Amino acid sequence: MRVKNIFWLITASFLLVNANVFADDLLVSRANRIFSPLPEAMPGSENDTAERIALGKKLFFEKRLSINDTQSCASCHILDKGFAGVDNLPTSPGARGEQGTRNSPTVLNAGWQDSQFWDGRAEDLVEQAKGPILNPIEMGMPDEKTVEKKIQGIAEYQTTFAKAFPGDKPAITYQNIAEAIAAFERTLITPSRFDDFMKGDVAALSITEKRGLKTFMKLDCQSCHDGILLGGETYEPLGKENPYENQADQGMFLVTKDEADRMFFKVAQLRNIALTAPYFHDGKIETLDKAVRKMGKLQLDEELTDQQVNDVVSFLKALTGKNREQYVK
Repeated sequence: MRVKNIFWLITASFLLVNANVFADDLLVSRANRIFSPLPEAMPGSENDTAERIALGKKLFFEKRLSINDTQSCASCHILDKGFAGVDNLPTSPGARGEQGTRNSPTVLNAGWQDSQFWDGRAEDLVEQAKGPILNPIEMGMPDEKTVEKKIQGIAEYQTTFAKAFPGDKPAITYQNIAEAIAAFERTLITPSRFDDFMKGDVAALSITEKRGLKTFMKLDCQSCHDGILLGGETYEPLGKENPYENQADQGMFLVTKDEADRMFFKVAQLRNIALTAPYFHDGKIETLDKAVRKMGKLQLDEELTDQQVNDVVSFLKALTGKNREQYVK
């Protein structure tokens, strides 16, 4: 009798293990139909050279690109000390101490986005890099020629630009400054445990994180947050089902002047989202759990339970890059 019981116990355990393996494989398969692991290179990187990337890295941290030598790209998009390409402020102060009007998005993995800025006004990383330098609130330089003249007056840059752009005369141009910064930003790729999971390592996610992934998909969050970045490719109205409290910033409407674009913003990418608080374009939402709960109400008209929020947050934490600070060494 005892032998028989042991036999059934072993059989039941075997069936349970195999059922879990089958369920995990199905979850991996389903995830790969909606999301994508990070590729090894960003679009446009095929033309990047080691010299151009090194120059772009130096320019990314170069405070002399601002009007008073106090502000660099890295001032708002911090890459070291545990940060994830943001400064974790609701909005960022500029070179003269004036406060910006929108939350600074992460630069990590940004080259896979359909466009740049919350309203999509920049087509790619090059066009995005040009914006803050001339923005009167951000870096405050008056015009492109002033920027070029300032950088041309630095002996070190005369050499590094010549190496990075050997066919250009002159090599130091506003376009090439932006091209170099974009080349560096195209190296900011942060694969996560979720990428390992999508590639077949079912143990890369915990039971809670897998449950969170299932909840994320069951709630249909992936209707906006899908693809390589789990977002960053489409524009949606903030307040699709219920209006967002802060209506001061009307999003894409400020660019297009089309009434249909009121309160439309680019869907935020979710990679490294656990490290980029506060949230939304205005930085009004302090924590990730509040952001998840708020999105449920605004976009889905769902009052999410504590269990749903906790599970989704657990999954989102699995999107954190495994070696983010390698780019500043």
